[in-house]
Amino acid sequence: MRLSFLEPLYAEPGPFASVYLDTSRDIEHPERAIALRWRRLRDNLTRQGADRSLLEALEEVVGADTEVPGAHGQAVFAAHGALVLDGELPRPPAHDSARYGTLPDAMPLVTQHAPEIPYLAVTVHYGGLPTAETHGWVTLDAETGTWPASNVTPGERLHRRIAVAAWHHTAVRLGHRLHEWARRAHADAVVIGGNEWATNVLVRRLPHTLRDRVVRVGGPTPTHTRRALLEPQLNSVLGGRMAAHDRELVDIFIGRRALHLAATEGLSPTVAALQRGQVAALLLNRPPAPSLRLWAGPQPTQLALTEAELTCFGVRAPHEERAEEALMRTLVGTGAELVVVPESELTLREGVGALLRYTDPGTPS
Repeated sequence: MRLSFLEPLYAEPGPFASVYLDTSRDIEHPERAIALRWRRLRDNLTRQGADRSLLEALEEVVGADTEVPGAHGQAVFAAHGALVLDGELPRPPAHDSARYGTLPDAMPLVTQHAPEIPYLAVTVHYGGLPTAETHGWVTLDAETGTWPASNVTPGERLHRRIAVAAWHHTAVRLGHRLHEWARRAHADAVVIGGNEWATNVLVRRLPHTLRDRVVRVGGPTPTHTRRALLEPQLNSVLGGRMAAHDRELVDIFIGRRALHLAATEGLSPTVAALQRGQVAALLLNRPPAPSLRLWAGPQPTQLALTEAELTCFGVRAPHEERAEEALMRTLVGTGAELVVVPESELTLREGVGALLRYTDPGTPS
């Protein structure tokens, strides 16, 4: 998973306020519920030392995502009296939270956006009788997106209405259009639902390279929900899968580990590689436990297991941080990717490993 969308978070030094709250609107009186949640979080931030200007910057955007229907959440970050990042969460957070500290609490936002699977969703609706060659119509809607973030931030939508008499011929042209669209989006899957007869016609006319990625789904296929096209089906089809890009990185790691090449495993050697800016992709079995701490300095690569280690490097006044916050800053600051891989797919020593950009004689493994 590429983390460039987090770069604004680390453009300026902290301290930061990091807020996660449920902003779902599938309940009665949602605005009242959101206001109550925010009031509790605001009081919590005040107790942690956040000043009035910071709280006012947050208050301007908390709950402002009124155009997003259904169940979802919001992640908001602010520093020095200004909003830094406002992100939508595909699911409500497990619990509302607010932290005020030196580094932003970005890991929950990232894990909600993982595994970032690019896809193309297509619905085909038919009105009329298949035997009526001059009457009726076929309506095609298609949308690209990156799951699961697309649940609350749907992508570009294509809409076409075609006469039944022209559907067989037009499906060929639309198939090539969809193929090019999927290619540009690097779609791992093409999820298609709707009328069986009309979708059969379309699928048979898709280019072979696209047809191999097609997943046919059933169930309701509404197109005017203001949510992602085929959202329930996408959650069923893509849930538990890894993105093809992440799968490729995991396969490379397995191969390199077996040959003792440019890969490392375990917390200590991985932190050492992060210090050198060697890490191309960090692999985690799960986010680090809140109790796990690392020491950090003002620069992204100033990361260590102990205060003494950073002091030896000449870092003045290093500070202890939650490991997930320190690691995230280092990954973003060095342009590294993050792959959360289930233990059932790959068990990592101490739950962490890394693909390296290069190796040198001093790199532990």
